[in-house]
Amino acid sequence: MHLLFYPFIAAVLFLAMLFYIKIADRFNIIDCPNERSSHDYITVRGGGVIFWLAGLGCCLFHLPGSIYFLTGFTLISIVSFVDDVSSLPNRGRIIAHTLAISLLFLGFGLFQTLPWWMIIIAYILIVGTLNAYNFMDGINGITGLYSLVVLIALQYVNLRVIRFMPPDFINYAIIACIVFLFFNYRKRAKCFAGDVGSMAIAFWIVTLLLQLIIETESLIWVLFLTVYGVDSIFTILHRLYLRQNIFKAHRMHFYQVLTNELGLSHLKVAAGYAIVQFIICGIIIAAYIWFPNAMWFIGTGMLIICSLIYVLKFAILKKKIKTVLTPKSP
Repeated sequence: MHLLFYPFIAAVLFLAMLFYIKIADRFNIIDCPNERSSHDYITVRGGGVIFWLAGLGCCLFHLPGSIYFLTGFTLISIVSFVDDVSSLPNRGRIIAHTLAISLLFLGFGLFQTLPWWMIIIAYILIVGTLNAYNFMDGINGITGLYSLVVLIALQYVNLRVIRFMPPDFINYAIIACIVFLFFNYRKRAKCFAGDVGSMAIAFWIVTLLLQLIIETESLIWVLFLTVYGVDSIFTILHRLYLRQNIFKAHRMHFYQVLTNELGLSHLKVAAGYAIVQFIICGIIIAAYIWFPNAMWFIGTGMLIICSLIYVLKFAILKKKIKTVLTPKSP
């Protein structure tokens, strides 16, 4: 594609976002803060519909053969958007996610190449990844910045290490992230991604990672989601330990503790998550190229370091509880 076409795509998506914000405001598609929110103001929800629009344009104009991806991508986006407007039961969402993933597996021919038990594991891991991505979308900028970093890393691998996907398929997602961040990476965001945004971009990234894993026959690329993975898994374990319902909204992710308990700005925390993941992606790429025999050792080290950083959350919560319980001096 000619380079001048990318600014045109960005302009179209920018105008589409402006139009959507007006429509959402008109039909009251908004996010109202509650006691579990990390925001204190009403904001338009569902701005992440821009990711679906970008994916649709890419598939129609550049990848007409990607019918399985586009169908699954559209299914998961529609169901997530409906969930943004009117909450759906968990069963309905899980069924839709499973159908979308099944279409993805059909497109990759995995039902013919993998044993049944690996298919089941893949379903569980991808459903978990999609929902973890959704749970992590709680502060301004985090979904857009984190996704942008992962996509840039994937594009670098695609162009410099091994070609596993047409570059336009990644470039469209990168452009959508940049446009979305213009509206979302602010102290007072113009819109939130909503379930439609977090689920759509997560499905897009999972598709890319799955294709890369198939091409390289290596699972090391799952570490491109290390930061989100560590935060999500350890938070679930923490909540299970506290005997909480893990399907209910909460404020116990590390990024929520940093913003709500320490008072750090959303923008700084979102940037911090993106920077850490960017460093990890760079290390994983370097290990794959120059130290293939040690890449899992290096990857394990990254997981351990991130896990140790996560432990800081408990120190913060302990200090907060102690501060609340300690009576003030007269």
